[in-house]
Amino acid sequence: MSQKPRWIYWKQIFPSKFQASCLKAKIEDNWMNGYEVGPLVEIRKLKDDRYIVRYTYDE
Repeated sequence: MSQKPRWIYWKQIFPSKFQASCLKAKIEDNWMNGYEVGPLVEIRKLKDDRYIVRYTYDE
């Protein structure tokens, strides 16, 4: 049975989804040419219409 992923939250909260998606692309690109398994990156909307980025990876 697989475990739930452990999420790492980015320390900044973004006012727009566009800004959060730019960070998401940057995180994904950093792993693209590496030897590690790439992360699963999500953008989550907070209750006050701001966005946060979280990611996980397999160890």
